[in-house]
Amino acid sequence: MLLRKIERFLDRTGMPATKFGRLVAHDPRLVLDMRNGRELRRALTHRVEHFMNIYSETQHAA
Repeated sequence: MLLRKIERFLDRTGMPATKFGRLVAHDPRLVLDMRNGRELRRALTHRVEHFMNIYSETQHAA
């Protein structure tokens, strides 16, 4: 479910998966690892969701 949200976010923003991972978790392989089955702990899941919400809000405000 979270990976699906991330994929939609990446499609909508045009942001590369590696940049997303670097900005959210200082891990450019984050999305690739998730595509390969990596599951995130709760804290990182919240950080990912927060990042996507804040990014979307700042893009609409601009």
